[in-house]
Amino acid sequence: MQDYPNRVPSDRERQVIELVAQGHTNRGVAEALGVSEYAVKNELRTIYNKLGFWNRVELALWYEARRNEREAGLAPGAVA
Repeated sequence: MQDYPNRVPSDRERQVIELVAQGHTNRGVAEALGVSEYAVKNELRTIYNKLGFWNRVELALWYEARRNEREAGLAPGAVA
């Protein structure tokens, strides 16, 4: 497993995460980004490793929690 000292998703990773959280399949993500389905699978594997997730459900829940924090004006990890 590769070490990721910076666990902040890149711009491309954020695009993939957002599309996955919206319910797109790997094929749907690939079509939206103009890449192959294989490239999406590799990107997701990198994202899972970087953020410590096992699957797209965990990833989508993480995305929604961060989105809700931003909408509420809270910094990540802040307590309301």
